[in-house]
Amino acid sequence: QVQFRESGGGSVRAGGSLRLSCRASGIINTNIDTMGWYRQAPGKQRELVATQSGSSDINYADFVKGRFTISRDSAKTRYLQMNNLKPEDTAVYECYIRSWAGMEYWGTGTLVTVSS
Repeated sequence: QVQFRESGGGSVRAGGSLRLSCRASGIINTNIDTMGWYRQAPGKQRELVATQSGSSDINYADFVKGRFTISRDSAKTRYLQMNNLKPEDTAVYECYIRSWAGMEYWGTGTLVTVSS
């Protein structure tokens, strides 16, 4: 069973920064196709924030380009550096894995609250 240990959420003022961390367990490294972050704001659908396949194939949502940076230090870790946060970034940020078999997993998330 895939499990995630997510951390780094919190409350900041607009323009502030946070760094999210995620460490996965319960899955073999070579089974991971993509790992990254989604978010879900109250009353809205879950949306992709950033994903990284391997060490170099990175995909960002348009609304975070230039502000957020995804990184890793192992196959089963991902970090999300979030700068210049905006009130509309307020959401639960969920760690995500897609396996080579097409299975998708989401963590329970860490809450980010940005006040104006």
